[in-house]
Amino acid sequence: MILRIWRGLVPTERAAEYADLVRRSGIAGYRETPGNLDAQVAMRDLGDGRSEILTLSWWTGLDDIRAFAGADAEVVRYYPEDEAFLLVRNRKARHYEANR
Repeated sequence: MILRIWRGLVPTERAAEYADLVRRSGIAGYRETPGNLDAQVAMRDLGDGRSEILTLSWWTGLDDIRAFAGADAEVVRYYPEDEAFLLVRNRKARHYEANR
């Protein structure tokens, strides 16, 4: 099993709004892709006016992630609405071998 983690930074005053958007876009997209086992959003206030948003998704394998992300499984898939929230656009997601 593969754990995929993506990290984004947003203004704290918009973090809850962005987390909701991510649930409706990215998380929904993960869950609609065959081979996705689960997906969640997590967030934390960094205390400096920024908040960190994480997406955590569990997959049966890298080929399933590629079905969502494209040929390079590490490339992050962004949605047009993300631009209004993100302070930084990370280009790569991280993948880990996971056991649940």
